[in-house]
Amino acid sequence: MTKRFIGWWNLENLFDVENSAERPPWLQKSLRKELVGWNKEILTKKINQLSKIISKMNDGKGPDILGICEVENKPVVEQLVKSLNSLGRNYKVAHHDTSDERGIDVAFIYDDNKFESEQQFSHEVIKRTATRDLFQVNFIGKQSGESLIMVGNHWPSRIGGEYETEPYRIVAAETLSYWHVRILEEKGRDAAIIVMGDFNDEPHSRSITKYALGSNNMIEFKNAKSPKLFNLMWGLMGKGLGTHYMGNSHMMFDQFMISKGFLTENKHFKVKLDSIEIVHYPEMMSSNDYKGPIRFGRPSKGLNENGFSDHFPISLELEEI
Repeated sequence: MTKRFIGWWNLENLFDVENSAERPPWLQKSLRKELVGWNKEILTKKINQLSKIISKMNDGKGPDILGICEVENKPVVEQLVKSLNSLGRNYKVAHHDTSDERGIDVAFIYDDNKFESEQQFSHEVIKRTATRDLFQVNFIGKQSGESLIMVGNHWPSRIGGEYETEPYRIVAAETLSYWHVRILEEKGRDAAIIVMGDFNDEPHSRSITKYALGSNNMIEFKNAKSPKLFNLMWGLMGKGLGTHYMGNSHMMFDQFMISKGFLTENKHFKVKLDSIEIVHYPEMMSSNDYKGPIRFGRPSKGLNENGFSDHFPISLELEEI
């Protein structure tokens, strides 16, 4: 058995530079005020800050797969990958451009020596205004030759009020549940699926429990007739931890959930249930009593060049057999 390290991180507005030629005109117009002063020097500083943390993961070896969100385009993710070259990894990028009104996407960075990207799918969340998609990548473990399916999520935010915006996250949850069923139809009932993301809701929120069908009850999960997901974050909920802080309140917005396929006997991938962590190195944590993440921000809204992101990363370990 070989350990595989999987991570997820909301990178907090990893935009391309202010007047990037890669940005379509409609998005340039939308982001004009937001990106004032976001130049190459500041983008490089932001990428270097993110790289410091990613490079420390997995005992200094870096992740085998890292899901990320709040990235504008593939070029900025490739810049991030280039900054990780000292790890000796052969990182590749899986990314899909969306029509989100702020142009922020979900992507994956993966070690091409360990995993191959077999297929990629973008599942649009349909609502009145454009929003982020659900990004699915079907990986093949190069040791086992077996499929490992990742679905990255970044659900609509709570800006405008938790309950006022909840219906949008319910739509995203229903979209996820639909594609969960479709994956099982295509790949078989024992498909190994990891759902990860910034859900902007917590494990106990009804978007997760009632609509995405995320459960914390292993017996219920095993015996369910509908395809449920087992939420791996519940074990951290009672420890006073969170991945995102709003004032003095901590929220477990970033989560891992797994399909029933990981329970199948003789499966080629096993999740180490005791390996789930919120990654918070001391330099990432604020000095106040709540020890929340230090955000990087941007020149138009509270830049802190010693910051990183407004979310902590999360991680888990797999065993590939």
